[in-house]
Amino acid sequence: MVWAHTGTIPLQTGGGGIVPRGSRVEVFQQIYWVFLALGVLVGVVVIGYMVYNAYKYRHRDGEVPVEKGDDHPELGEVPTGGGKGGKLFLSLTLSAIIVVSLIGWTYGTLLYVEEDSPVSGDAEHLTVEVEGYQFGWSFTYPNGHETGTLRVPANTAVELRVTSRDVFHNFGIPQLNVKTDAVPGQTTDTWFVSEGPASYTVNCYELCGVGHSYMKAPVEVMPADDYRQWYANTNGTNATNASSSSQADITEATT
Repeated sequence: MVWAHTGTIPLQTGGGGIVPRGSRVEVFQQIYWVFLALGVLVGVVVIGYMVYNAYKYRHRDGEVPVEKGDDHPELGEVPTGGGKGGKLFLSLTLSAIIVVSLIGWTYGTLLYVEEDSPVSGDAEHLTVEVEGYQFGWSFTYPNGHETGTLRVPANTAVELRVTSRDVFHNFGIPQLNVKTDAVPGQTTDTWFVSEGPASYTVNCYELCGVGHSYMKAPVEVMPADDYRQWYANTNGTNATNASSSSQADITEATT
């Protein structure tokens, strides 16, 4: 069920399972920290092993060099005997297991972000229709109110249904890790949760004409009570006339 005005909804966060849960920002932060930790671990192991071998096999004064015999491996040859080949294949196997596991974990996490989101169940959430046009954004609420500013309640899942009026655009709010295509004749879905009152900016990330760099829209995340009061006063009115006029001025100035 989609509610016109919403309260907060419970979100699963933290380590409740292998796949992280929470808002987009929380999920992508956890992915970042996992990759960073593994990268540091691998770097420490590899560099440490290199330093160890450099020290162990360093040249010592007075040391007689080992004569090259028939069993001495050639350059590029996989060493055999002494367990060297076994160590090589063991390291390759462990590396493959780690990489495949990491890919599978990341894929499962991204599936949650795109499909198993808080707005896909019965949880209370807000749905806003978004339309991109040269060169601005229009937001339509469940009661029909249309505006050039995206206002949403804090701590609430917000579903955005994005399309385009004219050419290809790309809707993005970088601070909330929200990004999706705006395609004429098609609708793409995305979602986000902002944990507290804040202000952001919507940008277009698809080159769409001479006014592309001006294609922005403000995002206001409001306390739930303030949002309810604002929404109750909209009464399905259209607030995009001034925004459309300003965008027309931008188009004129850039042509």
